[in-house]
Amino acid sequence: MTEVVHDAHPIADAADTVELLGLVAHLQHVAFGRLAEDARVAPSTAQQLELSRLAAAAVARRDAVLERVVELGGDPERCLGAYARLMEDFDSRTQPSTWWERLLRSYVADGVSDDFCRIAAAAVDPRSRALLLEVLDDAAHEDLAVGELEAAGAQDEVLVSRLALWGRRLVGEALGVVQQAMAAHPGLGRLVTRRASGGAAVDASAGDGHDATPATSEEDAAAPARLFGELTAEHTRRMSRLGLTA
Repeated sequence: MTEVVHDAHPIADAADTVELLGLVAHLQHVAFGRLAEDARVAPSTAQQLELSRLAAAAVARRDAVLERVVELGGDPERCLGAYARLMEDFDSRTQPSTWWERLLRSYVADGVSDDFCRIAAAAVDPRSRALLLEVLDDAAHEDLAVGELEAAGAQDEVLVSRLALWGRRLVGEALGVVQQAMAAHPGLGRLVTRRASGGAAVDASAGDGHDATPATSEEDAAAPARLFGELTAEHTRRMSRLGLTA
């Protein structure tokens, strides 16, 4: 049975939630491709096995998100396809030249995109939010990348310096992808603004939601700056975990 999301603009809110679900499903789809390619070129058999398992897990997460799209009355193929070209420019401008650059690219790109989706997820209905946070909080690949990069950096100061520069380039490109996504998909921006104003959509079947308070024009204007400040701060934290300067 299709679930109804109630608020001042119920149709728009349901559509915005599906838009975010589509983005997360797409990011998991992209992660599958990257992880499968990483597994193919990984330098050791142990890494190949682990990365192939992570690729399979990304497919399972993608499909779980698309199931929620169907529950909300959305078309899974359409909402996934809406983001088909989102990462193309990022990938073409950030081609890694070493295994370590490849690991850091996924670490930074996934980190920024996941942080953005967590922020937007704060404004959707409770059931969708719980699913999204479960998907986004899977840290298996992040832990693998951190372990590999920390071990390599401990033995090579030159590599540490190069990766720090690479990370700065990556985060600029990743933040650009967020800007492109919000420009092409206004529903994402509405979710970020509603989250900033403390509003959240209501899941009619949960019975524990409340009507969102419309954002003011000042909140609308401040939301993007606040968003990118948060994303940058989280990126700095992740780079510090690696011992790299953001």
